[in-house]
Amino acid sequence: MNEDALKTFITIAEVKNFTKASEILHISQPSVSLQVKNLEKEFGTELFIRSPKHVQITPTGEILYKRAKQLRSLYEQTKEEIVAYHHKIQGVLVIGASFTIGEFILPSLLKKVQDFYPELELQIIIGNTEEIIEKVRMFQVDIGLIEGQTNDTELQIQPFMEDELVLISSPTHMCLEECVDIHELHDQQWIIREDGSGTNEYVKHFIRTNGLKVKRLMTISSNQGIKESVINGMGISLLSSYVVERERKHGELAVTRVKNKPFTRTLSYIYTPIGKTKKSVTAFMEIIDSM
Repeated sequence: MNEDALKTFITIAEVKNFTKASEILHISQPSVSLQVKNLEKEFGTELFIRSPKHVQITPTGEILYKRAKQLRSLYEQTKEEIVAYHHKIQGVLVIGASFTIGEFILPSLLKKVQDFYPELELQIIIGNTEEIIEKVRMFQVDIGLIEGQTNDTELQIQPFMEDELVLISSPTHMCLEECVDIHELHDQQWIIREDGSGTNEYVKHFIRTNGLKVKRLMTISSNQGIKESVINGMGISLLSSYVVERERKHGELAVTRVKNKPFTRTLSYIYTPIGKTKKSVTAFMEIIDSM
């Protein structure tokens, strides 16, 4: 198995067409077919189901595709590490972050990174917690910052700070006061983040464990969308205090405290054991841990 064969295989898997793959790679179609045939012989399995109209990847092809993407990423990372071995921390550091962290917590961290390592180029990818976990696992980002947890045995997880969530409503919401008992949250309309979000997981757990009756549930895949909906009196929500700090200060959102119910969660960073060998990753970890 060689790098060219893996590159060809990945391209076919993504464009689902041998001819189009040969055009993208600038090699002949017979060469494309031969590389796939050699891979199938090497692994003893059929990787694609061919038909005149399209190409469909097989279940074993899916397995190879996932690993091939990882191997290609490792190959590029290894080249970068060898070049940078005797040099200062530089190159590209790709950071994945869940929405709350990426939009409201990470920016201050990035300023510190730039101050310490001005030659380091930063690329930030923001998604929900589930998406960031997958990107770390597939080596699409070097390190991920998440709100939830992961049981993925391929990843290492390290807590770095506690985050307070607050119960928010419109200032004109008639049902909520500054401090309420848990039973006063029955029959409310809740506005929550989408499945796969760490905030979604937390809010659903809170509703479920307290046996709250929900009048209606609205899902919005954006912190800003949730805030605007709450401001317009469409319901209540739980969001990080970092997310609502500005609106709270300007009186656009009201915060209600629930008696004997503190809302805290742990924010963590995740990485692969191989990813930690990258100097820029360990340097970034040191800045996070110094918070």
